[in-house]
Amino acid sequence: MANKKNMTLRIEPELKAQAAALFKALGVDLSTATGIFYRQALQCHGFPFEVKLHDEPNPLTYAAMDAAEKREDLYGPFDNVEELMEALNA
Repeated sequence: MANKKNMTLRIEPELKAQAAALFKALGVDLSTATGIFYRQALQCHGFPFEVKLHDEPNPLTYAAMDAAEKREDLYGPFDNVEELMEALNA
């Protein structure tokens, strides 16, 4: 067996519990999953997944998305651009 060292991670309890349950379903424990992450990061020379910022919609946008999904407050179809612009400016 390879020489191993202990490591302490600070993580939210709920996140740890969810991750432990997922990894258990995959047949590994948290320690093994962490080791897999490090090995993949070394192989990729970076994170083994894409890391980027996403613009989070604001509450008004979420409300508009919800209304559109429910087909509420929809305008149109429009007969011309002027009618569309009038509806947008309302």
